[in-house]
Amino acid sequence: MSSAAPARPLTPVTRVLRLCLHALFAGLLALAAARAVTGSAPRAGWTAAVCALLAAGYAAGVRAPAVGRSARAAGVWLAGMGAVWAVLLVLSPDGLWLAFPLYFLELHLLRLRWALAAVAVTACGAIGGFVAHTGAANPGAFLGPLLGGAVAVATVLGYQALYRESERRRELIEELIATRAELAAAERGAGILAERERLAREIHDTLAQGLSSIQLLLRAAERTLSEDPASIRPVPAPADIVPGAAPTGSAIPRASAAPTVSANPAAPAAAPGTSAAPPVPAVPAVPATPATPATPATPATPAAAVSTASAAAALGHIARAREAAQDNLAEARRFVRALTPPDLEHGSLAAALERLCSGVPGPRVRFSVSGVPRELPTPYEVALLRIAQSALANVVRHARAGRAEITLTFMDSSVTLDVVDDGRGFDPDRAPSGDGGFGLPAMRARAESLGGLFTVESGPGQGTAVAVTLPLPLET
Repeated sequence: MSSAAPARPLTPVTRVLRLCLHALFAGLLALAAARAVTGSAPRAGWTAAVCALLAAGYAAGVRAPAVGRSARAAGVWLAGMGAVWAVLLVLSPDGLWLAFPLYFLELHLLRLRWALAAVAVTACGAIGGFVAHTGAANPGAFLGPLLGGAVAVATVLGYQALYRESERRRELIEELIATRAELAAAERGAGILAERERLAREIHDTLAQGLSSIQLLLRAAERTLSEDPASIRPVPAPADIVPGAAPTGSAIPRASAAPTVSANPAAPAAAPGTSAAPPVPAVPAVPATPATPATPATPATPAAAVSTASAAAALGHIARAREAAQDNLAEARRFVRALTPPDLEHGSLAAALERLCSGVPGPRVRFSVSGVPRELPTPYEVALLRIAQSALANVVRHARAGRAEITLTFMDSSVTLDVVDDGRGFDPDRAPSGDGGFGLPAMRARAESLGGLFTVESGPGQGTAVAVTLPLPLET
């Protein structure tokens, strides 16, 4: 294993193996020193001192960070350890046992090429020390160190292969986790965009069209009132008119009453006990004007009738505007909660379309059903109702049509909705941009989301025909 490789946190297995290597090296050193001291071997003191020096050098190398990070520092440390171990081999044959932990240190700290060379040198030193102390060059003297070196090489190489495989799997797992996170983020983003598109379609097909209807109705009411200014003035009823009095609510101020002067030349007698007032010169009496007989209630003039009719028409427009506002408030609450449209909660799709046609301001709209009606899934009913609402809104706002017709056709394997008008038409390749061009794409998206087909046929001055066909789900 290269020491130049980036250091990674130790796994529990690696930590245990390292602790075992430390314990093996320390135990073998202690055993060699103890045998030298207790066995009364020659140069026992020197042997114990060299063992202590090896222990100190090993501990210093284990604690030095440079040994684990730099191949050069590891090589220097292993060279020093090898030199001290060679001295121990000269002093005691028990130093042969330390060759096995040295194999693992060399294979762990050096690159493979240099590690194999170091293992070979260590094996040769162990064989030489054994032969020098025993004087016998038997096969066991060669097989022991060589087999130990081969086992160490196989173990380390096998561990490194497992480590590399583990690293590859770890990288794959991290990549998989990152990919799953990216996929989840993409799905979340797609869900947000889909929800925004759904809300945009709902707002366009419900609130926008309803507010447009309210605007048209209020504009019609305003135009009706502006064409007949008298309709906005209060007109008193005939029963409220008093003879000789100004009409209630009139802008003409009532004339001030003149002081009443008695026409009798004789003044009334003074009260007893009071002095009589000086005589006042007689004022010539003004001839009394004959009382005007009460005129019977006259019938309403044509102008008053026109005012009443205009006010009634304006009130009708305002009432329909209020109903449209109430309906759109219900629609807003519905699509915020993702519920079924109110028009479909208490009736069929055909009934909802018929109510829609009857409430359209402007052109006369006729609704008809062809085929045998059948119950449709809720998404189908919602899509068809929304498409009809959007198409009729385009008729009212853009087509300037006098008549329109909606036909709901039930067939064996599909259901079709047709919206036809006799308006001014347009070029389908250059759709009108009154609402930002969102109406037709929204209708097409609704149809295609259910696997349906959406078509528009129109031409300047030829009216417009919008058709959507949805395939019916198979009955189970």
